[in-house]
Amino acid sequence: MPGRILVVDDIPANTRLLEAKLSGEYFEVITATSGLQALEIARAEAPDIVLLDVMMPGMDGFEVCKRLKADPQTTHIPVVMVTALSDPSDRVRGLEAGADDFLTKPVRDVAMFARVRSLLRLKMVMDEWRLRQQTSSELGIVPPTATPEHESYHQARILICEASAIETANLQKVLALDSHLLQIAATVSESQRLAATGEHDLVIVDLALGDDEALRLCSHLRSQEKTRQTPILLIAEEDQTAKLAKSLDLGVNDYLMQPVDRNELLARVRTQIRRRRFQDRLRSSYVQSLSMALTDQLTGLYNRNYLMTHLSGLMQRTLASGKAMALAMIDVDNFKQVNDTHGHAVGDEVLAELAQRMTHYTRNFDTVARFGGEEFVVVMPDTTAALAMLVAERLRRRVADVQIRLKSGTALSITISIGVAVSRHQADRAEELLSRADRALYAAKRQGRNRVMLASDVTAGTDTRAANTAGLSERVEKPGAKSEFT
Repeated sequence: MPGRILVVDDIPANTRLLEAKLSGEYFEVITATSGLQALEIARAEAPDIVLLDVMMPGMDGFEVCKRLKADPQTTHIPVVMVTALSDPSDRVRGLEAGADDFLTKPVRDVAMFARVRSLLRLKMVMDEWRLRQQTSSELGIVPPTATPEHESYHQARILICEASAIETANLQKVLALDSHLLQIAATVSESQRLAATGEHDLVIVDLALGDDEALRLCSHLRSQEKTRQTPILLIAEEDQTAKLAKSLDLGVNDYLMQPVDRNELLARVRTQIRRRRFQDRLRSSYVQSLSMALTDQLTGLYNRNYLMTHLSGLMQRTLASGKAMALAMIDVDNFKQVNDTHGHAVGDEVLAELAQRMTHYTRNFDTVARFGGEEFVVVMPDTTAALAMLVAERLRRRVADVQIRLKSGTALSITISIGVAVSRHQADRAEELLSRADRALYAAKRQGRNRVMLASDVTAGTDTRAANTAGLSERVEKPGAKSEFT
């Protein structure tokens, strides 16, 4: 796992030692000998991790860390403080400054390498989500998201996996300060059962849960879809360095050493909860932007871009299986008159109501999309011509028989015309299927509107588009274009 690491220490011998060790593990290393230099390099070089000495003249590591986390350019870079200070209050001070970990000199290589790899994995995931969110923001789809430090850490759902009743009580007492909602499990099997809901913001696991049982539990949580992203905080003894390193490689997010300091516990729990909620926010933002990119904002239906991609993939699967697939193209009759008489706002109301009816009166596995203007498409997988005609006729009747009640109280009678086409052979393509449905729709318009026509009943030479019409292909190119039907 390649990564660029910034090593910050005012003592050249310490810098060279860390540089040699990390280079031996194939990391790219850059160095700084002061806090100010570290801030400049971090902005210019964008390292993946900062290994930061605390005791430096001029600007100590705590201040450097605060400034890194306060700068939008560097706030997402993980910081590991490396120092001779071993008092719990110093670790808490570092964590509160924004550090991700606090390694005490002399640093054990196994622990350091495992921690660096763990933080690199975390940063890669977070960078990907932030990039997606940035793209959505630049497109104007969703607003920018703040940093993890702005997230709340109160009232989180925490699962404690601890066999000792005394340790459990101690943890409960401390975590109650932040009003967390706690669940307790004394065995691995009980922990797996409770965690299976995927509803927890954090899982705390004691490494002393049993012979390698804690590691098996961590591995299990990382292998399950619902718990793959749930942060894990491990509690370990000083002599369990090897297991601790293994746990980080398995995907554990953070750890505490016994005896547990209450302030350090609170600081590490708060960091993990904030980070989890920030990642959830980024994921939610991405899902929202994806939905907005693939759906029509007026009707809530899928848009043309989604339809064309979905239809092509569906046709490939359908043709491979030898089953039939049908497609209905729908156009609102005399829609131009609705806009001209009542205004475009009323026209939008009509389209939104029709979209709801199309969704309601088609089957739950059919795909309904707005094709452009007042045209809609219904894709019906595994559907014969006879069944497709039944679905289309039912939809036509439900629109014609029930007036649309507008917000103003006025009721409008609306009808639709529908053209139905069914995939015929292996050579069929999505564009050809749409074209046949389009010709059938045109035939329905020519024969008086408010009717359903099947493509196979339409003579190709009789109901083709007039030479002065744009045709289907142009409407595919311009999704906002209106239908020529009136």
